[in-house]
Amino acid sequence: MHVIVGTAYGKLRGTASDGVTRFLGVPYAAPPFGPHRFRPPQPPVAWDGVRDADAYGPTAPKAPYPAPLDALLQEVAVDGEDCLNLNIWAPAAATAAPVMVWIHGGAFRNGSGSAPAYDGSGFARDGVVCVTFNYRLGVEGFAELPGAPRNRGLLDQIAALAWVRDNIAAFGGDPGNVTVFGESAGAMSVTTLLALDLGLFRRAIAQSGAGQILQEPEDASKVTAAVADRLGVAPTAEAFAAVGPAEVVAAQAEVAAHVAAFPDPRRWGISTVRSGMAFMPVRDDTLLPRPPIEAVRDGAGRGVDVLIGSNTEEFRLYLAPGGLTKLLSTDAAARFLDVMGFDPAYAAAYAANRPDARPGDLAAAVATDGYFRMPAYRVAEARAGAAATWVYEFAWRSGATGPADELGACHALEIGFVFDTLDRLDGAGHSGHAEHTGLAGPNPPQSLADAMHAAWVAFARDGDPGWPTYDTATRPVRVFDTETRLVHDPRSDERALWPER
Repeated sequence: MHVIVGTAYGKLRGTASDGVTRFLGVPYAAPPFGPHRFRPPQPPVAWDGVRDADAYGPTAPKAPYPAPLDALLQEVAVDGEDCLNLNIWAPAAATAAPVMVWIHGGAFRNGSGSAPAYDGSGFARDGVVCVTFNYRLGVEGFAELPGAPRNRGLLDQIAALAWVRDNIAAFGGDPGNVTVFGESAGAMSVTTLLALDLGLFRRAIAQSGAGQILQEPEDASKVTAAVADRLGVAPTAEAFAAVGPAEVVAAQAEVAAHVAAFPDPRRWGISTVRSGMAFMPVRDDTLLPRPPIEAVRDGAGRGVDVLIGSNTEEFRLYLAPGGLTKLLSTDAAARFLDVMGFDPAYAAAYAANRPDARPGDLAAAVATDGYFRMPAYRVAEARAGAAATWVYEFAWRSGATGPADELGACHALEIGFVFDTLDRLDGAGHSGHAEHTGLAGPNPPQSLADAMHAAWVAFARDGDPGWPTYDTATRPVRVFDTETRLVHDPRSDERALWPER
């Protein structure tokens, strides 16, 4: 069945089935190529007649995930220049329904709004209008390029939210009740947008990413110079604009791999190395003059309800599939933590709670807290007593087998539970290794998806996910596991080790 809806730019023809209407591949900005390349997002060109919106649109230029992550993380690639598009799932005949807008992760170099895990049908089924979208990645979106504005990918995100504000009522959504939510780089984006106080959303959910990420311009320039060197061009917007996106993507993938393999702060700068990413939002006096957590501490975003949290074993996604949790020696684990800016002595302290842990296990636990848990707590602490904030932890351990048998409660594992899309995550991954069975493994618990998805829906609808708000006296955290429970100040001895950063 087809459904026609009008927007500010023209009419769209979507599809309807099982009580859900879908509009896919809807442009929210003009294609960011040709005269618009390395420029701020421009409004989409209006069209006459009715535009079909029954298939996902092009994705932003990007390289595949590196092995072994390519076998575990779902990546979608659709060719075409009209990549600044969004997707909408809405309850049939909805009026003034709450809206949830998803910002995908992928280290600001990968991902799209059309991954199978991000299908919004479950939210629409439960009375929420769900929106996902693409934004520019890597060099196109975040590289420091003289002659181009900084943070183009972030400007894309703002443009998508503005499109939702101006058009979502036509799809049955309430533009005054928008929740922006995201994971990893998407969660870092959520917290960054929170710090900007743009008035584009009422609530925010940050999954496994917070407000400490910000690249210094001089460090970003070092990454740009390395990409330019591989391309044989000057490190400027004008020179890069003469190179095709596919060539840029190939070069940026090489540089990102080098940053990950050889994280030398003298080569790449401290802000690059300690983030673990080659590309990310860059400090900018106009838009981002300081790290988002500093703005939050000073009161930014206090009018927005926030749900924030992390997974218990985030960093195992990056160490376990390659065998590093098994192979790292005590000395190698200490060097790894030191380069990342974490005190290697924490590993010994963490061993008290993990008597059977190997050096690689302890390194993963410390890095999990340094990159994810503690930054989330810092946001909650900054808002405690001044703005409504809830904290969660996802603790269910993956049942994946083969090379992925030690993932634990790793990074990105919670997404299928949040979207209630577990039935879409049981494939073999893009490398064709059947033993991987995706991040979750065979038969993940649907009851956990029911609980987590319902909490996200309740938060978007009513501003209350169902447990007490965070305070620095009792520190309540909802732990999502086979048996979901409320825990006050989990692993308090480890939390107390970390100074503010």
